[in-house]
Amino acid sequence: MFVASAEFVTAADAQARSLGTPDLRRVFTQHPIQDRTDAEMLEIADRHFPEILAAITAG
Repeated sequence: MFVASAEFVTAADAQARSLGTPDLRRVFTQHPIQDRTDAEMLEIADRHFPEILAAITAG
């Protein structure tokens, strides 16, 4: 399971296929994130937490 910004959907799909893990769970956040404040990053994390939790606990 990994988290990346939406800019990297195509690259993530290609990488997962090339590593033989095309069904690897992933969560994408809005892009860009590099210039976000700590408060903004916490808000993004809180917003995506349910998806992330579901991805890491799904059977």
